[in-house]
Amino acid sequence: MAGVCTLSGCIEEYEADLPSDDTNLLVVEGAICSSQWNTFILSRTQPINASNTPRMVSGASVSVRGSDGSEYVLQEADGYYTCWIDALQPDVDYCVHIETDGEVYESDPQKPMRTESIAEVNVVQETPESAIDVLVTPDAPFTTDKPTYYSWTFDETWEVRPDYITYYYFDTKKMAPVYDPNQFPRRGWKDAKGTTILVGSSLNYEAHRIRKLKVYDIDRSSERMYYRYSGQVHQRAISKAEYEYELARRQASSEMGGLFTPLPSALPTNIHCLSSDKRVIGYVGCSLNTSTYRFFLAPNDYAINRPKYQDARRWLEDCNESDCLRMVEEEHMFLCEWEDYRDRPDGKLRTAWAYKFQLDVRARGAYTEMPDYWEE
Repeated sequence: MAGVCTLSGCIEEYEADLPSDDTNLLVVEGAICSSQWNTFILSRTQPINASNTPRMVSGASVSVRGSDGSEYVLQEADGYYTCWIDALQPDVDYCVHIETDGEVYESDPQKPMRTESIAEVNVVQETPESAIDVLVTPDAPFTTDKPTYYSWTFDETWEVRPDYITYYYFDTKKMAPVYDPNQFPRRGWKDAKGTTILVGSSLNYEAHRIRKLKVYDIDRSSERMYYRYSGQVHQRAISKAEYEYELARRQASSEMGGLFTPLPSALPTNIHCLSSDKRVIGYVGCSLNTSTYRFFLAPNDYAINRPKYQDARRWLEDCNESDCLRMVEEEHMFLCEWEDYRDRPDGKLRTAWAYKFQLDVRARGAYTEMPDYWEE
C-alpha cells in the first residue's frame, strides 16, 4: 500500500486473518473529493516473501459516477488514475467504477460528507532538543451528539539558499574574472507532500470537538527550517466505517511487518466485485469539501539545529590564470573569490572555487519562481 497511516484515537483489537489465496487481490486507494484533483491508486497484493515494491495495475478503466448521470473518467499514469472533479452535489450518490482484467468493481454509492473548517493550527516545540510539532483543531462539529471522524494530510514548502554566493565568473576567453552577481539565483523553494495520513476520532473529546491533535512534526535539524517554512494541512470528514478501515489497515500492516506486505482480505471494505466473487481491499470515501489551513514558520522562533559553518570551497593560495582555466575546464568548478595582490611585492593571486550544487539551488531540486502564496 502506498503511504503510511499514523493513527490517533481509540484503536480496537484487530486479528490479522491471512487466507492462502490473499495474493493478487485488487487494492484500491483514494477518495472522491469535490472541486479538486482526485487520484486513485490501483495495485495488487503479492506473496509475503515477494518484493516490497507494490505491483501497480495499469490499463484499467476508472471513473467516478453519480446517481444523477454525471461521470468523470480518470486518466492513468503507472497505476495512478487522476482527474479533476467538479463540485459534488449533496443529494447525489457517488461511487468509483473500475474495470480491469475482465472484472468489474464498484464502491458502495454514498452521498458526500461535509467537512468542518480548521479553526487553527498550533506549532510547538516542547524543548530546545525536540522536534517541532504541528497541531490541528477543527471547528466545532456540525453535530455534537455523536463522534466525528477525520482524515488529515499535509503539504510542505520551504525556502532554500545556496551555500555560497558568487559575484564573478572566470571568462576562459578573456582569461580574467568577469563581474556578474546574477549568474545564479539567490534563493529557491522546494515542495513535498507528507508521507503520512492521520485519522482521528472525537470520541474521547469534550463536546466531540478535537483540540490540538498532532498531525506531524518537523525535525529541528531539517533544512526545511533553515530559512522559512510553510505547511498546509488538509482536513476531510470521514465515516466511522472508513475510520475503522484505516485503523484495521494500520494494525494489519504492523502485525505483518510492513505496509507493502499483502494485506488480509478480512479488512473492512466498501468496494465489491460485480462480475465474480473476488475480494477487494480498500475503502473509498466521499467528501463534499476538503478544508485547508496554511501557516508559516520562521527559524528564529524555534531552536533550530543548523550545522556549523565550514568553508567547503576549494582555495588556490598561489595560482595564475592557467590554474583558473584548469579549474573551469577540468574540475568543472565556478569562481567564488578573486584576491589579486600580484601588483604588490611578494603579492600572489588567491582564488576560491565551488561546485554548481553549492551555488545553484536548482541543482539541489529547487525551483526559483516564488509561490504566489509566499509572504515576505
